[in-house]
Amino acid sequence: MKNTVADLALFGGNSLFAVPKSTSNLVRPDIEGFLAYSKQFYAQRQYTNNGPLVRQLEKRLATLHRTEYCVTFCSGFWALVLAISKLALQGKSEIVMPSLTYRRMADIAAWNRLQPRFCEVDPHTLAMSAATAKECINDNTALILCVHPIVNCCDSEGVAALARERQIPLLFDAVESVYETQAAGKVGQFGDAEIFSLHASKLLNGYEGGYLTTNNRQLAEDLSLMRGFGFKHADNIAVPGGMNAKLNEVHAAMALASLDDLEQQVARNRVRYRLYQCLLQSIPGMQLLEFDEHHATSYKNIVVRLDADWPLSRADTLRILHAEKIVARPYYYPALHQKSMAYPHVAADLPETDVLADQFLLLPCGHHVDEHDIEQIAALLAMLAQQATAIKHQLEAT
Repeated sequence: MKNTVADLALFGGNSLFAVPKSTSNLVRPDIEGFLAYSKQFYAQRQYTNNGPLVRQLEKRLATLHRTEYCVTFCSGFWALVLAISKLALQGKSEIVMPSLTYRRMADIAAWNRLQPRFCEVDPHTLAMSAATAKECINDNTALILCVHPIVNCCDSEGVAALARERQIPLLFDAVESVYETQAAGKVGQFGDAEIFSLHASKLLNGYEGGYLTTNNRQLAEDLSLMRGFGFKHADNIAVPGGMNAKLNEVHAAMALASLDDLEQQVARNRVRYRLYQCLLQSIPGMQLLEFDEHHATSYKNIVVRLDADWPLSRADTLRILHAEKIVARPYYYPALHQKSMAYPHVAADLPETDVLADQFLLLPCGHHVDEHDIEQIAALLAMLAQQATAIKHQLEAT
């Protein structure tokens, strides 16, 4: 327990945790399950190139998302790159995307020789909406890239209706929304395709990897070829723009074992979320972003808003937490339009995003955070709120 300012690690005290507490999921499925899957590809002597576990994983993920097709990749990053290259309208140069999102998203657009045009987000969902996207669409729009936020979802139906009306392809980045369901259906079914991640930090851990879901047979077939250099048969390049972006069997085995543990993991996440929900409500100036429990949700990420009543700056709050080995992170900061870019893009004035980019942070969650850890984190945050004046004086003096 930290009772005084002198107890804080930033000012010479011992850190609250000996082992850093991360915001990454880092879930470890049952080792015996992973080894059992691994024995399958070992017995068949096929370790890559659309092996038996990759095919099994794709079938199960398509079922999970209630889509016709699933295509796996070596990472969600390259799934995005290849999907954008395939979906973007030829002869158009702009891709509409939110600014409050993944730090490499604009780079991915530039890789595809497209100029990012950044749009505002809805302040209630922290996601692109039909209204904010519409402001950015013009005759030069090649693609709409809509991103689900870290907690809950964007208005998929609204954005999809806009895309249909304007006859523009729509791709969803859904890396934080594997388990989520909306009134219109399971995430994974919307737009032309949706992208997910199998990174260790995500809900489904394949060590690394990613996948795409779609109901478009031709898109699925083309991307399946593009991830393997574009080869259809030996030395026959059937689809241009291919690269080596295949998921191998070891990663597929890990992802399958993680998929087996999915319901149990969500139950564990729910317990952690409920405790945060209970403990944070009494801390002034700190508001938990609550999950929409009208539909299925993973309870995976813990995001809080620092309101005007929170007495410390976010930067100082993070400095203090990091010294305690609480590896909290700012939420998508800086926003993309605030960064310097060495490639063509459409400059944007986004006052709503500017405000939102300074307000949120992620707290530790996942496999290596237990209920006692959460109690200690909440107690520390309460102490920071109570002794903020003394903490500010100490910060000024150091």
